[in-house]
Amino acid sequence: MKDKFFKFGSRFVKYLFYFLFLLTFYFAITSPNLILGDNNITGAGTTLYTTFYIIIVIALIVCFFTYQEFADFLRFIFVDRALITSFVILGLAVIFQIIFVLNIHPGIGFDAGALHQAMFNTTDAETKGYYSLNPNNIPIMLLQHQLAVIFHSRSWLFFDIVTMILVDLSAAFNFGSILVIDKDKLPLAVYLHALWLFLFPMIIVPYTDAWVLPLVSLYIFFYCLLHYGKFAWGYKIPIAVLLGMTVIFSYFIKPSSIVGFIAIVLIEFLYLFKVKAGKKNVLNELIFLLIIIIGMVPTYSITNYAIDHQKYMEIDTSRAIPPIHFIGMGVSGDGGYNAKDALMMAKVPNRQAQVDYSKKVLKQRLKKMGPIGCLKFLFKKQSNNTADRTFAWIKEGHFIKGNPNPSSKGFNGKLRNFVYLYGKNLGDFRYVTQVWWVALLAIIFFNWHDNRRIVQLLRLTIIGGFLFLLIFEGGRSRYLIQYLPAFLLLATVSWSNSWRQVRKLFSWIN
Repeated sequence: MKDKFFKFGSRFVKYLFYFLFLLTFYFAITSPNLILGDNNITGAGTTLYTTFYIIIVIALIVCFFTYQEFADFLRFIFVDRALITSFVILGLAVIFQIIFVLNIHPGIGFDAGALHQAMFNTTDAETKGYYSLNPNNIPIMLLQHQLAVIFHSRSWLFFDIVTMILVDLSAAFNFGSILVIDKDKLPLAVYLHALWLFLFPMIIVPYTDAWVLPLVSLYIFFYCLLHYGKFAWGYKIPIAVLLGMTVIFSYFIKPSSIVGFIAIVLIEFLYLFKVKAGKKNVLNELIFLLIIIIGMVPTYSITNYAIDHQKYMEIDTSRAIPPIHFIGMGVSGDGGYNAKDALMMAKVPNRQAQVDYSKKVLKQRLKKMGPIGCLKFLFKKQSNNTADRTFAWIKEGHFIKGNPNPSSKGFNGKLRNFVYLYGKNLGDFRYVTQVWWVALLAIIFFNWHDNRRIVQLLRLTIIGGFLFLLIFEGGRSRYLIQYLPAFLLLATVSWSNSWRQVRKLFSWIN
């Protein structure tokens, strides 16, 4: 009976994952970001940069399969000397990040702008109103304020540098997880992460999406140490405590980022029903869960007390927007931000009125859609949530402050043309990043025979992220950033099996 429950649960995770992931894979492949030349959908077409990129890639592929000496040379550089080569490329990626941030660090709008505004004015009625309605951003606001005090800087450049460091720390913690799971895959992990860092301009957006990344990667790393680490049982106790603490810190920065921890709990619970799971293993699981909770409870209490009693800004948290508001917003328009709903949250007199209004619009929208319409809407919303590898770059309101039409003069002008709204090469950036996204998703997709615990855990994390964005406010792929560690780690551990599967498919075709 236990084994049947385990098999059912394992299959359910796998089938649900592939149902949702297949949609994402399809949407990514058919994304308008991959349109060559003029692009009437995105408004930013590709240029000769993309043409040269495609020509170079095709030339390398042809030479690899045509000239044995060239193929041997590439294998020697990228396979035989993979560890050295991968870290050289990673170093180049970090250097590029530094150059990018030093040359491009504009003011940012939307929520990131509200955080920065709080560094300068804590008495402004609009700013206080924002944090009263959105108390979930108080922790990162206080953290940024503390960093500004310590380092005596409140500039966008300073916070962009911090964001860059945090993103790179996330990559480092992911490397740690791979070392524990399968150290032979470290070069592959470095290759994948280096390409990601090359194509991740979100390092100039100091907001929760990027700032929570190292915490998500860290608690996954701690889990890997607990489950796969080959050292004395007693040494794992402080790791379990640290795991619990990290999950709580992650929650305060971005509540939805603890989806990965929920997946850990569910997977560990499921594996208790595996036939080979003896009483000793069950007891160990319960003990470590208790230790993790011991790390979580005081961390939450202390942090929450500090936030509730902060003196930096006077805030009326009774005005906090209720969760049902984001569910109601999530079924409007494209499933994302709704300005009318947000305005009503500020207008209504109290929290109960906020809840009543949100329930009302939620019921109205669901009734108007009907069952079939709701399914169609969710189908489209999954595309909006996950297809765009730029992670909704410059799609937020007032994303980059200042002139959105950059000059082409100078080195920084050339760079800005790839990331500014009216930059000549924005379409090139979208195309290249989308190719990377499709490749990453393909690596994950073809690993369908793999049912290892770590694979199922990462699949369940991604499922959780998908479902959360389908239920709550989504509508753009920026919210997917917090789950990137799961995607990157799953691609790394999937590579070998996926490559064998692809070779089998091509062998069958031939």
